[in-house]
Amino acid sequence: MEHIDAVARLAADLVRLDSRSFVSNQAVADRIAAELDGFELERLDYTDGAGVAKQVLVAHRGPSGGVALSGHMDTVPDTGWQEDPFSGRIDGQGILHGLGAADMKGPLAACIVAARTLPAHLPATLLITTDEETTKQGARAIADRSALARRAAPRGVIVAEPTGLIPVRGHRSNIDFIAVAEGVQAHSSLGTGRNANWALIPFLVEMKALAERLRSDTTLHDAAYSPPFSDFNLILDNHGAAVNVTVPRATARIKFRYSRSIDPTPVVQAVEAAAERAGAKLTIVRQGRPPETPADHPLVRAAEAATGHRAETRPFGTDASELQEVAPCIILGPEVMDTAHSPREQASIARLAAAVPLFHRLMGA
Repeated sequence: MEHIDAVARLAADLVRLDSRSFVSNQAVADRIAAELDGFELERLDYTDGAGVAKQVLVAHRGPSGGVALSGHMDTVPDTGWQEDPFSGRIDGQGILHGLGAADMKGPLAACIVAARTLPAHLPATLLITTDEETTKQGARAIADRSALARRAAPRGVIVAEPTGLIPVRGHRSNIDFIAVAEGVQAHSSLGTGRNANWALIPFLVEMKALAERLRSDTTLHDAAYSPPFSDFNLILDNHGAAVNVTVPRATARIKFRYSRSIDPTPVVQAVEAAAERAGAKLTIVRQGRPPETPADHPLVRAAEAATGHRAETRPFGTDASELQEVAPCIILGPEVMDTAHSPREQASIARLAAAVPLFHRLMGA
């Protein structure tokens, strides 16, 4: 199959480089830049909320216009992995193993190979982000700061997340709530400390009721999505406190995902009021509004014609929530989410390579 060797080589190299969202992605950015000879390349640097240096890339060749390809360099943590998550191993069946193989270093490699091999008279644009798995800050940097993206003026963006090459025209976006309760650290046997968990419990009781309402109240549902109810996912963090220590700080993080037809205001107000009643310090982090490219948009129609599949909506989020400010977006990429974010993540090299001619067709449409 044409392009299979190039995609295999690059995808394996990218998996071998650690770019979990809490570390710098500079090595991956440098490896990708080495592939982009003949492109105008813009590097946008920023520092994430933890002070870690990050870099995103915008690359362009040829005239302006066309359809840009986008992928992200970061991965989730390597939780649960028993083998080397950075092996980049390709087995005898042509399956790439490693953290980010499917989500989305493999699809990103297909994007880069597609841009490099597109006929030179056609516009080829790449929007390569990082921190997609966390804050979408990399995509936000491109939308806000990229002079090259503005000059390239793409009329559409393909965000190549693994959709099984089924076009996705809309998805949910999220609002993150971070509630912090403070205590006093001491040996738990002495009775002199104050456990922050007890202070956080009244807030959590209200959040449980809100999560149940989001599932049960059909007026808060969007029938265009499966599941129709909004995600309201809770993570608790005691910041390493031991069981014989009164917890000095307890943090609840909630990811609220909602679609464009859902007004998030009542949910935000309910969380704010509960935090105030519990005396918890609340931080709210909003990502871009949920992207929904109209079903009759030319980009959607072209993707449907190229794939033979009707465009869908999905419950997850992608960089399209930010990149829609560059151009209308559709989410379309090789592989599927079945093993993503798991310790058995893998991707078929043949499936990745099969996306290259499809990308060519859409970039030149």
